[in-house]
Amino acid sequence: MPTLYIPHGGGPCFFMEWTAGPPDTWDRMAAWLRQLGGSIGAAPKSIVVISAHWEEEQFTVSGHPQPPLVYDYYGFPEHTYRIQYPAPGSPALAKRIGDLLSGAGIRAQIDPERGFDHGVFIPFKLVYPQAEIPVVQLSLKAGLDPQAHVEAGRALEPLRREGVLIVGSGMSYHNLNSFFRSRGPIAASDQFDAWLTQAACAPEADARNDALRRWEQAPGARASHPREEHLLPMMVAAGAAGADAGTKIFSDRVMGSTVSAYRFG
Repeated sequence: MPTLYIPHGGGPCFFMEWTAGPPDTWDRMAAWLRQLGGSIGAAPKSIVVISAHWEEEQFTVSGHPQPPLVYDYYGFPEHTYRIQYPAPGSPALAKRIGDLLSGAGIRAQIDPERGFDHGVFIPFKLVYPQAEIPVVQLSLKAGLDPQAHVEAGRALEPLRREGVLIVGSGMSYHNLNSFFRSRGPIAASDQFDAWLTQAACAPEADARNDALRRWEQAPGARASHPREEHLLPMMVAAGAAGADAGTKIFSDRVMGSTVSAYRFG
């Protein structure tokens, strides 16, 4: 299985009338997500999602057999708090993830109550709408150290050979103030996207991961990510890629910014 870094949009944007910008702001991203599952090929046995919207003191794995939904967005239409995505969890996969992380010397724990946040159910309601494939979430680690997240990804690489799809769910550009103030292309976003694409698509894994670890030195880095929680899911996906090079598989202009997605393998 490949690993992916995908955008999950803004709140429940794909399932409502968007009024904070042009009505078609999220249409191209939604259409791309709808075709993503088919583009991967054979359906994965399970999915591991690293979402920008879950942080813990140490890496934490969701262990609920039938996870509830966490509607962690605010101020949206009432119907968006009734969205359903009844995909099963997998306590067995959660334990496997915990064992892989622990075996790599990385502290990890299982949360048997954690539900799916919108970094999971919003995009995957489009990618795999049947909600039949088991999904397990992995949290970010507090402190948001890029090296720690690359190493966590490396520990999870064996899952790919077991039919598990590893997905980082975030946004390659995430500066909300600029999003809503923009009246044209955001230069910092374009600069950072060009750098991110060069880093992700580097032919050598060591060079790629080293560049990603030093992401703050990139042009437009902090202007694109005042806080990096939406970027770090990519670090896990890249770490899990092993020697597989990345390719850009989607890019769009969203409210003045460039937002992209990447596939490894």
